[in-house]
Amino acid sequence: MTIFSKIAAGEIPSYKCAEDEKFYAFLDINPVAKAHTLVIPKQEVDYLFDMDDASLAEMTVFAKRVAKAIGKAFPCRKVGMAVLGLEVPHAHIHLIPLHSEGDMDFRKEKLQIPASEMQEIAAKILAAFE
Repeated sequence: MTIFSKIAAGEIPSYKCAEDEKFYAFLDINPVAKAHTLVIPKQEVDYLFDMDDASLAEMTVFAKRVAKAIGKAFPCRKVGMAVLGLEVPHAHIHLIPLHSEGDMDFRKEKLQIPASEMQEIAAKILAAFE
């Protein structure tokens, strides 16, 4: 069982931003930008493109809903989407509020956001999620 599976199952705490029966979204604990969110399938799949077509399409639509919630809660020019998939063997999508393209630079120093602020960020996204 991956760390992301444990997060989705509630075995490891997370800053939940959205959830339905198949997918879970939570704040990245090593964010490159405020409100940097991860979207995962609850079903454990190592590689995003190993998912069947219907599940991948559903995950993309779920991620779109999360991105719209991020944009409402934290106004930005756009919400960027990235698929890297090397750091955890569980399919996931990064959603990052963008003010410039540099906001998607994963090589830059990660933000240190206090737990209380992370809770506030997640609550704002969750409240905006439709």
